[in-house]
Amino acid sequence: MQASLPKRIASLFGAVRLSIVFGFIITIASLVGGFTALGGHIGVIWQPWEFVIIAGMALGTYIVANPWKVVIDTGMATVQALTVAVPKQRHYLDLLGLLHALMREVRNKGRNEVEAHIDDPSSSEIFKNFPTVLANDPLTHFVCDYFRLIIMGSARPHEIEALMDEEIETIVRSKLKPYHSLMMVAEGLPALGIVAAVLGVIKAMGALDQSPKLLGGLIGAALVGTFAGIFLSYGLVAPLAHKVKMVREQRCRLYIIVKQSLLAFMNGALPQVAIEHGRKMIGPGERPSIDVVESETISGGAAKNGGAEPAARAAGARA
Repeated sequence: MQASLPKRIASLFGAVRLSIVFGFIITIASLVGGFTALGGHIGVIWQPWEFVIIAGMALGTYIVANPWKVVIDTGMATVQALTVAVPKQRHYLDLLGLLHALMREVRNKGRNEVEAHIDDPSSSEIFKNFPTVLANDPLTHFVCDYFRLIIMGSARPHEIEALMDEEIETIVRSKLKPYHSLMMVAEGLPALGIVAAVLGVIKAMGALDQSPKLLGGLIGAALVGTFAGIFLSYGLVAPLAHKVKMVREQRCRLYIIVKQSLLAFMNGALPQVAIEHGRKMIGPGERPSIDVVESETISGGAAKNGGAEPAARAAGARA
């Protein structure tokens, strides 16, 4: 385990998207370069204990305000944001292919045969053909739960729609907790910076009998706290929070696809038509064409079609 830790860290940094790195480089370079061009000395900004005060208070208040589950999930959401771990076209194709296969089972086979797939998806040959879906446990359970309701035959489409809406809203709310918690920290950082600055001023007031040069240095160091709080808020934490929100919303889009496809199927649409309703829920940048979806559903998924590295794709789909 110890030997693999450096490799995991290297893999994480290797997965960080260049756009994010490039954005942070522009931010830091503009800050340092502009301050230097104005005649400032970089050493004046480097006040490590001011940063310790601000970061420590921010971390402490964050832990107080959030349960450990959210704290841990924020770490996962941050990694997903930095690596831009959003569903790719392969994930969408696998999901549409799985829905199509299950819908055909429901139309053409008995209840017992279909139940065998949804009761134990890890052993189902249908689910094994779509590894990125099977790797996403919450999504797999979501699909199985609603197919179970369909084959029971007692629920009306509008009832299923209302239930899906409520569950998806709950899922989205849960997935966006890291975003709201990070925004809370971002909103509080300027005030925490002022606290650090006030402490610096208090220290400076104790040196009023010293030389103006020393007193000026102490006051300048105190003001770094205000600068650091505002910069960390608007230059780092808030942009990261919005990135988390964007990534998590895109990951939740998979549930909307399931919802629209199943509702169309329950209202009498053929499987191929039903998944077209789901395909329309995919953003234009990642939306596969009708021909590609048709080819995938006919071939039976990436695993049957000889897709490269299904295990690697499945690992990227884990929530």
